[in-house]
Amino acid sequence: MTENDSAVQAIIKEIEQLPENKSYTERGISPIFQFHQEAKILLVGQAPGKKVEESGIPFHDLSGKRLMEWMGISEAIFYGKAIAIVPMDLYYPGKGKGGDLPPR
Repeated sequence: MTENDSAVQAIIKEIEQLPENKSYTERGISPIFQFHQEAKILLVGQAPGKKVEESGIPFHDLSGKRLMEWMGISEAIFYGKAIAIVPMDLYYPGKGKGGDLPPR
């Protein structure tokens, strides 16, 4: 494990230990993001959806396919080292009356 890997693992542990994330941690759900030290592009999203929560892979749903089409890039590039993906909320916020709840 590199120094960078250790730092990322420490950040993940801190996120998981926050009281507002307790229910996710107890269910074995990890924060959902993608980061590579060599990333040249930072993509900021709203919050993961239910399918993404289940897979643990950012944008691993219809919205991700659409986004890749709009960006004109392949899945290999999208999930490669050049792109970091960080949502406003690292967990799926749940369902509300009109659809998914907003990020917490």
